[in-house]
This record gives sequence, structure tokens and C-alpha cells, in this order.
Amino acid sequence: MSRIGKRPITIPNKVTVTVDGQHVTVKGPKGELNRVLPEQVVVEQDADTLRVVRRDESRVARQRHGLSRTLVANMVEGVSQGFQKRLEIQGVGYRAQVQGRNLILNVGYSKPVEIVPPEGIQVAVENNTNVIVSGINKEIVGNTAARIRAVRPPEVYKGKGIRYAGEMVRRKAGKTGKK
Repeated sequence: MSRIGKRPITIPNKVTVTVDGQHVTVKGPKGELNRVLPEQVVVEQDADTLRVVRRDESRVARQRHGLSRTLVANMVEGVSQGFQKRLEIQGVGYRAQVQGRNLILNVGYSKPVEIVPPEGIQVAVENNTNVIVSGINKEIVGNTAARIRAVRPPEVYKGKGIRYAGEMVRRKAGKTGKK
């Protein structure tokens, strides 16, 4: 049995969950999320807890069990607290700024790179080098942060580029001088 799938999901005070067959809707102080879960799982709701249960013991049902529980738990956490990813920009002259909703990156290319965040995602910049991506949907927050990082991934010789906060970049030794 899936260890993750067995764990119950506690619902915070200000969050309401509506289960209509396979369609789960979660409303909270930060917004509303909905998702259609696979046919192999069922969501059971008690007073303040949710349980994700398999319909049968087939291989596909076992595969979807833990995934479905995690998706519902992320929805509950997203509408109550939200998610955020932090990125750091390292390199001489590399900087970021927010113009309206868009993120403008100056990371060594001939022209600035403009990134338009998806609906429901907020982008903030601290000290011109720290980018914060936040929102209620964990999947979209992670994808947006990955798109920003992909503009200039950290390179291994000097360490310049955009990296996640706390990400360790393995450095390589450069060429040795001639004798």
C-alpha cells in the first residue's frame, strides 16, 4: 500500500473542499483550484479530513494513489498558504527587474529577455538579483521558475547564471597554463 496515499489530508479552518465524483474543488483565502482525479481513486471527505482511497488493487490504481493524494494535498496547501520559489542571479552586470507583470532579465545577451508569467503567478525582484515566483498552484510556480532558470542556467566554470536559491553548482577546473 502506498505510504503517501494512506496519509489523511487535514483541511484548515478557512478552506472548503467540494468533491463531486472525480472532480475536486478547493476554495480558500488565496483563491480556488479544481482538478479532475483519475478514475482509479476515490476521495472520501469527513468533517475536517480527506482520504484518497483506491477502487481496486490494480497496478494503475496503485500508481495513481499516492499521486492523487499529493495533488489534493498541494491544492489544499496552495489555497491556504501558497507556494513560492526563489531564484538567484549571479554574474557581473546580471540583473532582473519587474515591469508591470513582466520580468525583464539582463543576463549577458545582446537584448534583455522578457518573461510573461502565466495567470495567477506573481513575480517579485529583491536587490536586482533575487527573483521570487509565487502563486497557489505548485505545478505552475515550479514550471515558471524552471522557465526563468532556463534563460541562463548556471555554467560550471565561473558559476554565472540563474540558479535556484540554495542550489549547489558543481564547478570545474579551467584549462591549465602552458609551461
